[in-house]
Amino acid sequence: MEVSIAMSAKVLERFPAGAPRGAWPAEEFAAARRAEGEPATVVMDLQSDAFLVVVPANEEE
Repeated sequence: MEVSIAMSAKVLERFPAGAPRGAWPAEEFAAARRAEGEPATVVMDLQSDAFLVVVPANEEE
């Protein structure tokens, strides 16, 4: 079963999935943004083989 979710998000940073530390740099970056008050989340972009740190997109942008 395939599940698809439409999400409007702004990408703050990209981290290669093949990096030796895997998702850790992305998770650390997202944690730092959350500490600053941004609702940052890490998602995996399978097409580009990268971890993305994203925040919800503003409707005004």
